[in-house]
Amino acid sequence: MQSSVETLSPTKVKLTVEAGFDELKPELDKAYKTIGSQVKVQGFRPGKVPPRILDQRVGRGVVLEEAVNEAIPRLYGEAVEATSITPLARPEIEVTELADNEKLAFTAEVEVRPEFALPDFSSLEVTVDDVVVSDEDVTEQLDGLRERFAALKPVERAAVDGDFVTLDLVATMDGQEVPGGSAQGLSYEVGSGTLIDGIDEAVRDAQAGDARTFQTVLVAGELEGQQADVAVTVRAVNERVLPEATDEWAQEATGFATLEELKADIRTRVDRVKRLQQGVDARDKVLESLLSQVEVSLPEGLLAAEVDWREQTTEDQVGQAGRSKDDFLAEQGKTAEEWDAELREGAAQAVKAQLVLDAVADAEEVQISDAELNDQLIRRAARAGLAPQDYANRVVQAGQIGALIAEVRRGKALATVMEAATIKDASGNVVDLEQLRDDMASPEAEVEHDDEGRPFHVHGDGTVHYLDEDEHQH
Repeated sequence: MQSSVETLSPTKVKLTVEAGFDELKPELDKAYKTIGSQVKVQGFRPGKVPPRILDQRVGRGVVLEEAVNEAIPRLYGEAVEATSITPLARPEIEVTELADNEKLAFTAEVEVRPEFALPDFSSLEVTVDDVVVSDEDVTEQLDGLRERFAALKPVERAAVDGDFVTLDLVATMDGQEVPGGSAQGLSYEVGSGTLIDGIDEAVRDAQAGDARTFQTVLVAGELEGQQADVAVTVRAVNERVLPEATDEWAQEATGFATLEELKADIRTRVDRVKRLQQGVDARDKVLESLLSQVEVSLPEGLLAAEVDWREQTTEDQVGQAGRSKDDFLAEQGKTAEEWDAELREGAAQAVKAQLVLDAVADAEEVQISDAELNDQLIRRAARAGLAPQDYANRVVQAGQIGALIAEVRRGKALATVMEAATIKDASGNVVDLEQLRDDMASPEAEVEHDDEGRPFHVHGDGTVHYLDEDEHQH
């Protein structure tokens, strides 16, 4: 077999492959066997029909087509290996010559990883915030703990944010009650936004006995996405009363002997969370610094696929929330053009990160052991609420095992860059990478939450993946 490479662009090449017919013998033999088992010829058992008889019955062209279709993937793979290119997508194959008993020639145009130079990782230097745990941080966490043990006290006044109201509500459409659209004695925290759109505006400032109506878009059931009328009656307004922070309360609620011991534990936990965030910031900034020093031509097909995935993900999330794209853009305070520009910029950065970290992994000869892959499967299975074997089966069935290995490999590549880079805090102290590595590998690092409380996971290449309800369920 002979092969050659023609560079069409920094991200695309054309492979030209020629093979003699002797190299197609395994596929020709298989083609005759396959076709022979499907053709009935008097005097011959299935699968035992001689090639010359099959040529007469079905035609030599049918056999050649079967053999060529089988041979091209193998020959293409051998040509890729021989020419040392790194394909990023499926090739576009064109058979240019097929001379029976002589040769097969074809071309394959394919996107490849572009060539680029990597910087000296030791030249990278980033600064992250100091880890400081203030008294206010401890008080905030302590108050949050007290809220969990709060008691509800009935009050005779209008409801305000933070109060718990007891509600009866009924949703209707055209005067008919929506299936499953009624509830009695429902407890709801005013201002939490955890029930349905419009409920907070309806019950805020309402007193016990007040009845209000409003409209909302249904987000579940067979009428999902349609607008309904909702009648709500406030049966009671309850104020949340926090327990006094004393030694007795600390012992009863948490098991610590004193309030000071509880505060010390809170301080330790807050310190760990802030160091974890410092680690995330360090990782992000090292990756950002690395990418800023590399010029990469992005493959158009790979970039288009990333853009399409992000657009589809956004549409799915907006649809699941029962909102329109216009409503979503209004909440973001952006025009459609601004949102598209940001989405495409994010997609470009993600693709660039993948290409650069793959190059780092190759340059540093990063390998993924079975133990490391199993560890990732176990962690992800725990996040998804599945048994490790069940999760692994789903990954394999979805054909995602290669993508998982690539992601873990990129994470190790970025860790290699971080070890060579200089990471300091705002006070000029070098960040302890060993402690950083321990924090980043901890269970707490697996799932983080944004300012709105939405859970997300940061991948090894620095991209953020929000965890939807399906992922938790599946």
